[in-house]
Amino acid sequence: MKTAVVGGGAAGFFLAINLKELCPEMEVTIFEKSKKVLAKVEVSGGGRCNCTNSFASVRDLSQVYPRGHRLMKRLFKRFDFHDAYAWFERHGVPLVTQDDECVFPVSQDSHTIINLFLAEARRYGILIHTDCKIISLDDLVDYDFIAITTGGIRSHGEELFRSKQNHGIVPVAPPVPSLFTFSIEDESLCALMGTVVNEVTAQIPGTSSRASGPLLITHWGMSGPAILKLSSYAARELHEHHYQMPLAINWTSHKDPEIFEELHRITNAYPQKLLANVRPFDLPSRLWGYLIEKALGQRAQNRWQNLNKKEHNRLVNILCNDPYLIAGRAAFKDEFVTCGGVCLSAVDPNTLESKDIPHLYFAGEVLDIDGITGGFNFQAAWTTAFTVAQAISKSVYFAKT
Repeated sequence: MKTAVVGGGAAGFFLAINLKELCPEMEVTIFEKSKKVLAKVEVSGGGRCNCTNSFASVRDLSQVYPRGHRLMKRLFKRFDFHDAYAWFERHGVPLVTQDDECVFPVSQDSHTIINLFLAEARRYGILIHTDCKIISLDDLVDYDFIAITTGGIRSHGEELFRSKQNHGIVPVAPPVPSLFTFSIEDESLCALMGTVVNEVTAQIPGTSSRASGPLLITHWGMSGPAILKLSSYAARELHEHHYQMPLAINWTSHKDPEIFEELHRITNAYPQKLLANVRPFDLPSRLWGYLIEKALGQRAQNRWQNLNKKEHNRLVNILCNDPYLIAGRAAFKDEFVTCGGVCLSAVDPNTLESKDIPHLYFAGEVLDIDGITGGFNFQAAWTTAFTVAQAISKSVYFAKT
């Protein structure tokens, strides 16, 4: 029997290799539309490949999978992050878990993962066709099973592939970018480029979307894990508003009473000091100078003992709820993840097989599943790919009995 894997990325190779391990007699062919396979793996994680996460700090999967968390919870019973960790180590790639719970190859080199996949593909005789674009399921009529692992869907549409033979289409949730940085048109802020704040809370007022973590100020606006996570949580709202929405930053991740208490402590301890010379919560000096000038204007040159109640409140407000306007996505089109894809209601939640077209399966980012930064998207690729490989192998087994 023959299986076509359409997509030569992480999910495609993982699916093909596991399918050969589960069903050695299966002929497997990978079709990749570009001239190079695994290109996204190569640049992921800054070239180190953040291949999964320990999930140690994850209380609920909705924290890390804004879309698809219920399906991921079901599929994790079959293949989760523990299984992925063990799989890579069993195949000769030792992993290491960082303090932030992100998991990388010990080599700190994405080519370690790429070389593993290519070596296993050669060992199992998996055929790889590059520069080969499949535009219709009817191009694959010679295959018994088809697995679509093409990654994020980059164009809008209500279907992914048509099939004249099966008279079916695959419904798709309109794709929009996710995991991107924010453009902020504020020259004074952007002049602080390179400044890192270790723990902020960013939110979009009027919505439930908020995220915490480090924030990086750039020459175009804001980046860093807190912003990338927020862009993922609010991907659809941002798209609907043409990436122009209000943004509020809590530069300390503390609540108003805690911030007020800290400012009161500083006032009592350092009454003669200039405001700029004593930084609450060890904020970066350039950022603190920017914030006090934004809040107090010329009074930013004052001493702590000379602050009145109204000025104290202004400092509390700017530390807790500093307002900005998102002016767009970063100009580099640097998003690596797409929100949207094959509707989860269109696939069997146990096998990821199309409900309308028999023997057609989906895995990876092509599904309407996406995670925040930190290895969660790769874990979704491993989990869904293994699910499909197992489903196809079981189908072959039952066909023989």
